[in-house]
Amino acid sequence: MKVWKKIVVVACILAFMVPAFSGCSEEGPMEKAGKQLDKAADDAGDAAKKMLD
Repeated sequence: MKVWKKIVVVACILAFMVPAFSGCSEEGPMEKAGKQLDKAADDAGDAAKKMLD
């Protein structure tokens, strides 16, 4: 009986993991905004390095 319990638990874990890792294929507005913020921070860092050189 213990083996069946383990099989059921593993099956349930896998069933919940598949949708979690598939995610959405399209970017939402918050992800786009986050990428723009990342780019702005990188650009600011590059500008600061140029000023210090």
